[in-house]
Amino acid sequence: MGDVGALSVPIWIMAVVSILEALLIIGLAVAGYVVYSRVMTLITDIETRQITPIREKVDAILVDVKGITARANHRAERVDRAIIGTIDRVDEAATRVRAGVQDKVSQAAGVVRGVRAVIVALLHKESHA
Repeated sequence: MGDVGALSVPIWIMAVVSILEALLIIGLAVAGYVVYSRVMTLITDIETRQITPIREKVDAILVDVKGITARANHRAERVDRAIIGTIDRVDEAATRVRAGVQDKVSQAAGVVRGVRAVIVALLHKESHA
């Protein structure tokens, strides 16, 4: 077997290296936390300076767009009602014109039938006489 004293130096070296590694890991963790907190501060600052004013402007634009859309919908409904009313009045007028024309045609047809009946009666009398 080897000398026990010869093993103590490498064990001490490994112990020191392990302590250095632990300190390095702790240092990296602290550095990571510092970087994280700085990034979060930066993000909060950017949000406050840049995003919040833009969001307010976008919200104002959306309110305007909603108002314009509501007015356009209201006017479109008014136009639809006006068109439907006009179509109803045109249908009503067409029905009245049709009824008036049918009355005149019926009267004219009655007069023509009466004249025809008179002519037929006269021609029938002359042929028997």
